[in-house]
Amino acid sequence: MGRCFRTLRGLGRDRGGNVAIVVALTLVPMIIAVGASFDYIRTYNIRQRMQSDLDTALIAAVKEIDTDDSTALKQKVSDWFGAQVESSYTLGDINIDTSNHKITATASGTVPTTLMKIANINTVPISVGSAVKGPATSYLNVYIVIDTSPSMLLAATTAGQATMYSGIGCQFACHTGDSHTVSNKTYANNYEYSTAKGIKLRADVAGDAVKDVLALVDTADSNHQRIKVGLYSLGDTLTEVLSPTLSTDTARSRLADSSYGLTSATSKAATYFDVSLATLKQKVGTGGDGTTSGTPLKLVLLLTDGVQSQREWVTDKVTWDKNGNATSGAYWNKVAPLNPAWCAYLKDQSDTMAVLYTEYLPLTSDWGYKATVGSTMASANWKNTWGGTMQSGVSTSITRRDYIPYALSDCASSKSLFISAASSTEITAGLSALFTQYLSSVRLTQ
Repeated sequence: MGRCFRTLRGLGRDRGGNVAIVVALTLVPMIIAVGASFDYIRTYNIRQRMQSDLDTALIAAVKEIDTDDSTALKQKVSDWFGAQVESSYTLGDINIDTSNHKITATASGTVPTTLMKIANINTVPISVGSAVKGPATSYLNVYIVIDTSPSMLLAATTAGQATMYSGIGCQFACHTGDSHTVSNKTYANNYEYSTAKGIKLRADVAGDAVKDVLALVDTADSNHQRIKVGLYSLGDTLTEVLSPTLSTDTARSRLADSSYGLTSATSKAATYFDVSLATLKQKVGTGGDGTTSGTPLKLVLLLTDGVQSQREWVTDKVTWDKNGNATSGAYWNKVAPLNPAWCAYLKDQSDTMAVLYTEYLPLTSDWGYKATVGSTMASANWKNTWGGTMQSGVSTSITRRDYIPYALSDCASSKSLFISAASSTEITAGLSALFTQYLSSVRLTQ
């Protein structure tokens, strides 16, 4: 009996089994805690994907809100959402607000758990909501700004440029300068020669581009109740040709009337972006949210070759060598790309800038071009001359012409609102593309 008692007492003192029991008891909540963390991260990621899928579905549908009825729009949302997500997820209420051009929807579902099943938690519920609204359906003022400097008097096609150069030795249809006698006929200036030869100029193409935008406005706002259009010429100063109006017919009339300065029949003597854009800032004012006619969204469509210039900066105080070659000019550094900081005058007051760059063609046979736009950014001393800061990674050995698209891209509110165009077709299509890009963009409102 004594030996049996001693055996039982020894078992009571043995702690080895107790440790195993304690570990086993504490392991369960540890596994549940780790599992909860794992399942939470997994659930969060799935919810984010569901949110993105719902946003995408609504964005796809809102672009058709002006053309499709509510039933078709709801079906589009359902089809897009269903194609992206798990079949176990449910699309909730879809609300189509055609008067405000807004679509809202919800979605929900459950996410199966893994380790949390130990705690008898088999699924976790998730839900998301989204709303989108298209700016094209809001009140909008469009400010069309056309560069009317002499550089826009370049013949619009290579054939036209060849005719100009072979006839009078210059591709530009300038209104100033010497007269020319060609085939026993005298022309008062380059422009008169271009007109006689029926040569279309870039300024004429710019007018065609604006006409196409006006046609798009007619389509987007067929009742002429929401979108106003203003016309402006940009040169040594900014001139308001037409303050924002709902009448696209009035805009067309002003555009075609040469007395208003938007045709090739006239041009400005210089291009001062610093002065013109500061004036435009005052004309445009602060952009609104587009919900009322008093708080319209504001879009500036700028058509330009992007060069801060004045004829005298090229021709005055030039030093010539004995062979008749220009070797230096007191003002050559001033002819340079615009400083994008001047565009911030407008962007900082919630206005959207869209820029169409009418590419400055390399005129390598022209001494003035080679001395200025064809010279390097280093020689322009851009920082000290105009306060410009070059993009990181771009060498100062780049020519001023080649840096223009960098500067104008920085001028635009986003990369998608900048287009470079060289040919007449590209210029005409480019301005419409920028307007369409803006109208088709959407913003999430929830």
